[in-house]
Amino acid sequence: MRRLPLIPTLIVALAVAAMIALGLWQLTDRLPKKEAFLAQLADNPARPPVPFPTTPDDRLLFRRSAADCAPPVAVKLAGAGAAGFRSIATCAGGTIVQLGTTRDPKAQVRWSGGPVTGYIGHAPDGRSLIGSLLDHRPPLPMLVAMPPAAGLSANAPPDIGAVPNNHLAYAGQWFFFAAIATIVYVLAVRRRER
Repeated sequence: MRRLPLIPTLIVALAVAAMIALGLWQLTDRLPKKEAFLAQLADNPARPPVPFPTTPDDRLLFRRSAADCAPPVAVKLAGAGAAGFRSIATCAGGTIVQLGTTRDPKAQVRWSGGPVTGYIGHAPDGRSLIGSLLDHRPPLPMLVAMPPAAGLSANAPPDIGAVPNNHLAYAGQWFFFAAIATIVYVLAVRRRER
């Protein structure tokens, strides 16, 4: 039996070790942190209201809050899947408010602003997938109105299930990649020996 080629074996061994390390990192670091974060989010709706944040802070997601939407107010519709369309207002000071939902894609929502109560969510992000991968800014906070503005349907209540938790799948992917790299390398070495 021939000796294994030193440099290719070293490169593949380092790559496989890195993939296994990334899988373990997902399991032992990222997954527990995400589960703790999700537990906090699950408790947030029952916690006391907080002032509406001026900067992104995901720890405040689903907390009850209130804001005063100063005019002039610009209102637009954004897709909301099965709910139809979300009516999103941008206030003079930059506060973003989801007023409610509608099934009418041509709805003309007129709202002049004022005090709003609800919970903190994420504003729609207009960046493309590639743009969001290159630009790591977190989504802006948005006040999801409860109750909705007149003439609109109610917004959905906070949903922890909408917050992704893919770390177990990521770990499995890294372990799968490590196994495939090992199998391909073993097959390549056997073919070379023939």
